[in-house]
Amino acid sequence: MNYNKDEEFTIDLGQIAKLLWKYVVIILIVGILFAAAFFFYAQIFVTPMYEANALFYVNNSTFSVSSAVRISTGELNAASDLVDTYVAIMQSRANMEQVIAESGANYSYEQLRSMVSAKAVNSTGLFQVTVRSSNPEEARTLCNTIAVILPDKIADIVSNSSVEVVDYAVTPHTRVSPSYYKYAAIGLLLGMILTCGVILLISFFDDVIRDEDYLLQNFDAPILATIPDLAAKTPKKYGYYGSSQTKKGGVA
Repeated sequence: MNYNKDEEFTIDLGQIAKLLWKYVVIILIVGILFAAAFFFYAQIFVTPMYEANALFYVNNSTFSVSSAVRISTGELNAASDLVDTYVAIMQSRANMEQVIAESGANYSYEQLRSMVSAKAVNSTGLFQVTVRSSNPEEARTLCNTIAVILPDKIADIVSNSSVEVVDYAVTPHTRVSPSYYKYAAIGLLLGMILTCGVILLISFFDDVIRDEDYLLQNFDAPILATIPDLAAKTPKKYGYYGSSQTKKGGVA
């Protein structure tokens, strides 16, 4: 980043790349340290979460059995359209409070609703209910309680329609979050970005004159003379006397 006499500056991407490449080892080391810190943080402090799933089939009985083959596609579309309605019924306060009462869970309506989600399965007449919890057994119990209550609840509210349980929930054994490798990747990226930012910030405020190029790039004036750095190289030593003379000369 170079200044001119009008106090404007330009950014030389080549110089920035060279500067960062000069400290690439430090950048990588700090990034790895951040990745390790985030990895162990996720393992120690982030609560693992589990999901239990139950599968339902939407049965629309407005179509007669004799015409089922001929209008099966329409029946399927109608059943798919009802999924959103059934999901809303499932997440209603009355239904959630009944699930809490029958399962014995110690949650409020708002807490349980935030744990429960549902979605249609590939635009079919199937939909899946998912319960997310830090306790895998609790997730299964809550999900299966919903599976017991929901069909009767829907039959009472929506006429000529019903819901059948295809699969009950089983106890999940694999966590769905957190992803330790994702945390590590975030830590690596964050550490490298912060290190690059610090290096560039230090370079931006560094006004020490180290060579002729700095003067030529930042000041519109010719260089009249330079003073050589006599201490840059160690003088040659020729035995004992040469070493003594060099030392005396340096002191003088």
